[in-house]
Amino acid sequence: MIREWQGLGYNRRAINLYRASQAVAAGIWPEDLTELPGVGPYTAAAIRNQAFDEPVLPVDTNVARIQERTGHAFGPGALQALFDLGATICLARVPRCGICPLAQRCPSRGKRYEPLRKQSRFEGSFRQRRAALLRLVAEEARPRETLDLEAVDSLLRDGLVECDGPLVRLPARVI
Repeated sequence: MIREWQGLGYNRRAINLYRASQAVAAGIWPEDLTELPGVGPYTAAAIRNQAFDEPVLPVDTNVARIQERTGHAFGPGALQALFDLGATICLARVPRCGICPLAQRCPSRGKRYEPLRKQSRFEGSFRQRRAALLRLVAEEARPRETLDLEAVDSLLRDGLVECDGPLVRLPARVI
């Protein structure tokens, strides 16, 4: 699985998806979905809304932005419309108020916004070192002493690699 997801920046998500699917396949379907690996409050709410038709509104960045700008708390039935509105019209920095169906009653109509945060650069970062190491190990197991040990330890903690004696390799169960 890691090989298929490689380069997408979601390696940890792939591992957690695998672990959660294993738990569900083993009959473990907790009442509190956040007990599944990789499932936080947002994902749990999205599953409850979409899969179980429960009246829960999962609030992602787009939904939160729309609620903040309009000053309105939307119900769970508006989820897909809010996702679409946030992704295409009520954009983070320059909202397209001229075509927004909520513009007439929106107190934020016409405002421009600074980005909330800027992603740190990838080039030369620890994320880049981890990604390079994961690519190497995905090709074949490598001796630990020849690798960036800080990156190895980080990938070990996340369950993205494992040590087999002196070798670092992808976990056999999720390759």
